[in-house]
Amino acid sequence: MKRKVTTAQAAAELIADGDTITTSGFVGIGVPEELLLAVEKRFVDTGHPRDLTLFFAAGQGDGGERGLNHLGHDGLLSCVIGGHWGLIPKIAELAIAGKIEGYNLPQGVISHLFRDIAAHRPGTLTKVGLGTFVDPRIEGGRINDACRQTVVEVTELAGETHLFYPARPIDVALLRGTTADPAGNVTMEREALVIDNLAQAMAVKNSGGVVIVQVERTVARGALNPRDVAIPGVLVDAVVVAEPAHHMQTFATAYSHTFSGRYRADMGEMPAMPLDARKVIARRAAFELPVNGVINLGIGMPEGVAAVVGEEGLLDHITLTAEPGVIGGLPASGLDFGAAVNTDAIIPQNAQFDFYDGGGLDLAVLGMAELDAAGNVNVSRFGPRLAGAGGFINISQNARRVVFTGTLTAGGLEFAAGDGRAKILQEGRMRKGVAEVGQITFSGAQAIATAKPVLYVTERCVFELTPEGVALTEIAPGLDVERDVLAHLDFTPRIDEVTEMDPRIFTDAPMDLRTELLHLDLGDRIALDDEKRTLFINFEKLRVRNDDDIAAIRDRVETLCAPLGTRVDVVVNYDGTRIDDEVERDYIAMVDALTDRYYGTVTRYSGSAFMRRKLGQAFSRDRAAHVFETSDEARAYLSRQRPT
Repeated sequence: MKRKVTTAQAAAELIADGDTITTSGFVGIGVPEELLLAVEKRFVDTGHPRDLTLFFAAGQGDGGERGLNHLGHDGLLSCVIGGHWGLIPKIAELAIAGKIEGYNLPQGVISHLFRDIAAHRPGTLTKVGLGTFVDPRIEGGRINDACRQTVVEVTELAGETHLFYPARPIDVALLRGTTADPAGNVTMEREALVIDNLAQAMAVKNSGGVVIVQVERTVARGALNPRDVAIPGVLVDAVVVAEPAHHMQTFATAYSHTFSGRYRADMGEMPAMPLDARKVIARRAAFELPVNGVINLGIGMPEGVAAVVGEEGLLDHITLTAEPGVIGGLPASGLDFGAAVNTDAIIPQNAQFDFYDGGGLDLAVLGMAELDAAGNVNVSRFGPRLAGAGGFINISQNARRVVFTGTLTAGGLEFAAGDGRAKILQEGRMRKGVAEVGQITFSGAQAIATAKPVLYVTERCVFELTPEGVALTEIAPGLDVERDVLAHLDFTPRIDEVTEMDPRIFTDAPMDLRTELLHLDLGDRIALDDEKRTLFINFEKLRVRNDDDIAAIRDRVETLCAPLGTRVDVVVNYDGTRIDDEVERDYIAMVDALTDRYYGTVTRYSGSAFMRRKLGQAFSRDRAAHVFETSDEARAYLSRQRPT
């Protein structure tokens, strides 16, 4: 049996000029730093290897020198096809300057391409990227004019439009694991993620290429449990033992037992975030959390939602995920992003994107750098600044519901919140609401075509995507629509009815969101009067999201009304109530069934003209709706209907 352990220098010499290489890693996790350093040193010393094509899914870097930035030398690369570019500025500079061919494709698509290359399929067929800058009818994923290749095509299948991403052979893989034996069997027990290592190794091996794996230690032949082997030795050509400084678990953490899943962290009481713009935005986004749902939180502003979830005691009632393969637990942030503590599972990245692309996410909370009137969002490119899409396109296009988050202006914005109100102390210099986004990373038109619910949450207001474009729906207490919102947009949103954001968002105290989302207060919201003649239902600011919410309301009413043996009159407060469109029909059916069994006269009231109109249309199909503006009007009508 050939002993495969070698030096980093010898491994770097296995790469030939013109090769296509792929690398493992996600931000600072699983990055083969020792191998990348060796490739850089060889190029600096000898001028070889040169004219390489780099093919990677997730961005691997720290925004400075580490990770793929080691390859950012003029002449070392000739072409780069990658998912996220924001953390690799040295390579991004080459692309912006036109010194290399540069392509930005969705991270999940590249992750799936590794498997398709391994299986010798022609490529990846998917709808991911339609309507975005990746679509060949828009930019085709090209970063600059030097691009000569077709990396994505439009095709029709079964009467529907898809995108086809052709497969390409890969010559060299630079991967990373934890422990290897002399035969090249590799485990990943101390890694925070498994990412795409196995698929990449298979893709390269079946392309006739060379697989090189960086590890932190070696053991004797036969010492590894075969169930722990993540990359089989038959796929591995060379193993390099890294220096500890070049094999950190993440770019921020040398090693954490909690990131590897060895131990669980004692969460205790999470420290409260300061009541700033970031927390206000995270709190408003948290109102959209689906109980028992599966959620993806993006990097940056959305990370605050995880902190709010912890503060509000909701972590046990939702499942947070991250695209590189994290399911459950609490995601880390910064250069630890992608790792998590107290996870339920760590799965391969390509499997995670299978789940995401198939609609497995109930909600995605993502960042927002630019927004236009059509609902398009840009997070990927701003003039000469190249961030890249990463997993954003897969996630935003396929999640059942999306919340985009970001301040309305940036660059010097000073914001204050307290006592249930917001105040703009100094406006930011840059507007995020623009006439036309610089690049379409999320397509509003595509979302409208698939009837996807979309919100855009800022520190001062909330917008919603409608078939007519972006509509302003909420404003923070204490602010003025014209002065504080419309004056800082380069487009005019649709305005029907603007309500105030919940004042609890702007108060430096817990919001008791757990009670609201879990409907633990239905006992107080639905009650009989002392004479058991009238049922009072207070749905003020209640959100009806799913079948479980409907069932909870029905069960509470039946508990009170079924034993009476007589009908009761009903007064319902619908002030600030939200009934999600996808469950509206079932909610109405539930109310109709209760009306047939238990109710006499039913009156409803809401201060919202829009809600009164909606209730009138919903409940007037078979009987009078009796919808009023105030509680006094509703009660007065009920009194008139009763015999004296």
